[in-house]
Amino acid sequence: MKPPRFALLRADSAEEAVQALHTRGEDAKILAGGQSLMTVLNMRLAAPAALIDISRCADLRGLRIEGGELVVGAAVTQMTVERRASLAREVPLLAQALPWISHQQIRSRGTVCGSIAHADPAAELPLVLATLGGRVTLRGPRARRTVAAAQFFTGMLSTVRAADEIVEDVRFPLAADGERFAFTEFAIRHGDFALVAVAVRRDAAGLTVGVGGVADRPVVRRWPLLGGSALDDALNELAWSLGAGDDPHMSAQGRRHLVRRLGRQAVLAADPQAGVHR
Repeated sequence: MKPPRFALLRADSAEEAVQALHTRGEDAKILAGGQSLMTVLNMRLAAPAALIDISRCADLRGLRIEGGELVVGAAVTQMTVERRASLAREVPLLAQALPWISHQQIRSRGTVCGSIAHADPAAELPLVLATLGGRVTLRGPRARRTVAAAQFFTGMLSTVRAADEIVEDVRFPLAADGERFAFTEFAIRHGDFALVAVAVRRDAAGLTVGVGGVADRPVVRRWPLLGGSALDDALNELAWSLGAGDDPHMSAQGRRHLVRRLGRQAVLAADPQAGVHR
């Protein structure tokens, strides 16, 4: 299928994009890489009167360290972040997750902020941002606000972003000394959306475990350092709490099994001592 007719507006700055969005309101959508948006348009799931292209906005191409966070501007592609030489040291979980996203051709066009704004519960980047406790900067015509990932995602393809706001950047906390991370997922084929994905952050005080692909948004739990049967019990409780349902791709039982299996695999990768009783 082809998308419905729309006007294409090219913004040269974030300010121009915000003003165009404010003028057009809900009749317009932001176009960055377009890897998620164009699919939605082609399937006629959305029919905006205008697309506002931000790919030429130099002030949205920033990729920098600021205040203990990796700040990724709205026009920065996933491949640009993936190829950052220092990424594995700065945000190891992000470095581990990026190669799981679709294919190189998609990552070379798709943006980090675009994936966050799209808020697909099976996507890797929302899960990473939520697990790390990252933040999203929203810019509107009157003000700029920063929202924690835990509050940003509100449901399936749904966020707190207002109709006249753009996602200006997303902020991933830098890894602290001694922290360990792991990411894994299961999909029918490499490059498909995950049926279940698990991200883990291990620090001296405990485990942060995030699960994507099951509930209508990433779900994150904070546990003490667990091992042996206590870890299995915690993963089982988490699997049942996500409200998995049957769908054409997998049964609810299958998804719960994957949460337990992938969860244990990821926890052990981040914390090898979790395999023994604590």
